[in-house]
Amino acid sequence: MRRRRQRLPPLDYLIAFEAAARLGGFTAAAERLNLSQAAISRQIKLLEEHLGVRLFRRGHRSVQLTAEGRSFLLHVREALDAVEKGVEGLQEAVRRPRVSLAATQSISTLWLMPRLPRLRRDHPDLDIHLVSTDLDREALAGEHDLVILRGKGQWENFEAELLLDEEIFPVCAPAYADQKGLHLLEALRHCTFIEVASHHTEWMDWARWLTSSGLSETEGAASLTFNTYALAIQAAVDSLGVALGWRHLVDGHLAQGTLIKPLPNSICTTSGYFLLQPQDNPLSPASQSVRDWLFAEARAADLSIRQGDPV
Repeated sequence: MRRRRQRLPPLDYLIAFEAAARLGGFTAAAERLNLSQAAISRQIKLLEEHLGVRLFRRGHRSVQLTAEGRSFLLHVREALDAVEKGVEGLQEAVRRPRVSLAATQSISTLWLMPRLPRLRRDHPDLDIHLVSTDLDREALAGEHDLVILRGKGQWENFEAELLLDEEIFPVCAPAYADQKGLHLLEALRHCTFIEVASHHTEWMDWARWLTSSGLSETEGAASLTFNTYALAIQAAVDSLGVALGWRHLVDGHLAQGTLIKPLPNSICTTSGYFLLQPQDNPLSPASQSVRDWLFAEARAADLSIRQGDPV
């Protein structure tokens, strides 16, 4: 052991030598290693003295490897690569698994966030990276392990599984329903409609919902428009009007009583929220655990709704 320590030069000398050889000069190596040019020059000089051979031919503005330097470089690179690979292997072994999940703002705010404490409790060994966006291209372009988007189940280069189906109905605060006598469909004519401005043209708005429900004449009705669904739902909670509630997204509010479903009318569509994963990219054990957990939560929420229990 003592003999090896005496024969082997310091690691810093080897790193400086490899950088200078790879980048073609002491100055470039100094910039890459965040050292001074003088420090690099000194480390290589000490390395040459330690080895007893000249590794570089110094010119006025350049350096070139000697034959001995080229031969030694092969061994140095192989040794540094092996050490680096060993370090990465150790770090990977102790690194906490990380799962990146992208979802729409409505799902992130109203469905995922209330459940995150349970996810942390059920999988304390996982690190979750949650990205909330209403831009499909942003959700799909990132290197996310899982993605939750609304649609009909067809996304190029992605496998999709239906996570939450879609049922849409009016919701409002209990006091607002009492104030407007909102017990019959026709009473909606006298309500303030809370809308969501969305670039998703397929997103159901009040005009489509009312037409589908047989109540198309609501000209002159007041409206409030928000750019996110979460804000629209909060406005309904604050008795500012009546909003369209997506089952699953408003179930928490319905269970708490901050919102009610004043009318029996609802519309089911062929769309829904799908869980996506990139094709030809098998899920890691951590991502598979999150995927299974999400579907278990969806099934549990469905069962609670059918039994009338809190979500």
